[in-house]
Amino acid sequence: MLDKIETRKLEFNDEIPYDLLLLADETLEAINKYISKSEIYVYEYQNKAIGVFVFEVLNSKNAEIKNIAVTKSFQGKGIGSKLLENAIAIASEKGIENLSIGTPSVSLKQIKLYERMGFIKSKKIKDFYIKNYVAPIFESGVQLIDMQVLTKKINV
Repeated sequence: MLDKIETRKLEFNDEIPYDLLLLADETLEAINKYISKSEIYVYEYQNKAIGVFVFEVLNSKNAEIKNIAVTKSFQGKGIGSKLLENAIAIASEKGIENLSIGTPSVSLKQIKLYERMGFIKSKKIKDFYIKNYVAPIFESGVQLIDMQVLTKKINV
């Protein structure tokens, strides 16, 4: 199953997998802020989306992975790494030089994964989760406050 994960870009009339997107973002309002200006890629297994990433081209040199998620029952099986590989390949095809991704600064597991995939910490956005979400968000009992942005150089 995991040898070669190919993602499929959603078409205009395809159903958006909000259930997956909500695993990585807390509210529909937050998702809807970026979804209309982004490309959505899904990985399907037995005709069901089990992985997703949202890719936004910011300008001719920069793009961002706005959301990446794997359904809980498939986490820890390498699918997230394969999704990142697909996002990096798409960025390369588009001639992107810098691909970034943001995650809570306390999400050490995600940060380690991104670093393993060649991303490096580039900036921290102070109070991101306080300023952009109405209700406090907690992960493993810790309130999310700052966002850590990591960037990978591509086509340079």
